[in-house]
Amino acid sequence: MRLGALLRGGELLLLDGQLGTGKTTFTQGLAKGMGITDVVSSPTFTLLKEYTSQLRSHTQEETQRGLALYHFDLYRLDDPDEIIDLGFEDYFYGSDVCVVEWADKADLLWPAERLHIHLKMMGETERGLLFTAAGQRYYELLRQFYYATASS
Repeated sequence: MRLGALLRGGELLLLDGQLGTGKTTFTQGLAKGMGITDVVSSPTFTLLKEYTSQLRSHTQEETQRGLALYHFDLYRLDDPDEIIDLGFEDYFYGSDVCVVEWADKADLLWPAERLHIHLKMMGETERGLLFTAAGQRYYELLRQFYYATASS
């Protein structure tokens, strides 16, 4: 949730880890931090699900569109080139947030700048997360995340 609250749009978060390590659970927390109230579930069979946060105007009672979260799951992907064939690469360079589960299935297709998160099972209810930033904006994001989590 704390990381999700720091996202401003245009971020690409790549998740990998064994089955059952919590990639979808991580994405659920991220979405909650972004202000998304929809139920977030794994897009294993659809490859992509879209969720949108809602922003309420301070001067009006109307709700406006906030950031979109594009949640990809590449588990069932046989060929990384399918990402290109489906036009998914356009999302990775957009102004919303992309989270990709099983990102290691398409390692050669990712933009140079991104945040990679490796999830590892440490115990039945304990997980380890390794964050690797590529690019200045992601180094800064991790710095802000560190201070947000260290202060609580």
